[in-house]
Amino acid sequence: MEFTRQEMMAIATGREIRDGDLCIFGVGLSMLAGYFALAYHAPNAISMTEGGVYGATPVGGLPWGIEDNRISANATCFSNAIDALGFLVSSGKCDLGIIGAAQVDKFGNVNTTGFWTDPTNPYFGPPKTRLTGSGGANDIGSGCKRVVIMMAHELKRFAAKVDYITTPGFLNGGNEREKYNFPGGGPVAIVTTLGILRPDPVTKEFMIDTYYPFSSIDEMKANTGWDLKVSPNVGITPEPTAGELEALRSVDVTGMLKKK
Repeated sequence: MEFTRQEMMAIATGREIRDGDLCIFGVGLSMLAGYFALAYHAPNAISMTEGGVYGATPVGGLPWGIEDNRISANATCFSNAIDALGFLVSSGKCDLGIIGAAQVDKFGNVNTTGFWTDPTNPYFGPPKTRLTGSGGANDIGSGCKRVVIMMAHELKRFAAKVDYITTPGFLNGGNEREKYNFPGGGPVAIVTTLGILRPDPVTKEFMIDTYYPFSSIDEMKANTGWDLKVSPNVGITPEPTAGELEALRSVDVTGMLKKK
């Protein structure tokens, strides 16, 4: 079956969800990946939004926001952001979170705050481009046991060092994250439109784990702003099966993937 880069990315991200996981994901492609997993291979995973809508599945298509009626109509529980982010996520009880990124660096730090003309200047002035900010991503990146970053693989987005750390990955690498007592384990994968990156177990620098059937190691390297290393066990990401594509497209009622 034919499939797009966005469909490959959504399915590859959804495969990171295990049956029984308590998951939190925001709107957009991350939510599509999450609900694909619930529909296909992880029926006992539990969804949660940043606003505290718990145990729901979308009705009539994916929601435009985290408390849209499409997701709240059949929720198991309604709570609030303090319960969702302040208790479940920040206590380390949430198994997996999926977040997006405008910019990411080699240690999985995420920037969704802005871009600066000179990000090395210690006196931050107004950014040349102001982005949407953190939302709940900082809480998710700090508190979830596993974090998956989902984004387009473009040179301008993959920087050796982000302009601003909105959401911590492994900071400067190694065991530095452990110094700050984050309850979560940090990012386990960066799933992109070209392949999947995973952190080196010692240095925590992200490297190519697998590349998609339609991409290559050279293409991933060419679209990365640091000397992207390759895992010694590098391979090709399995293509979506017919069943996976059918489940994904059944969730994507409003055609979100077609708009990308």
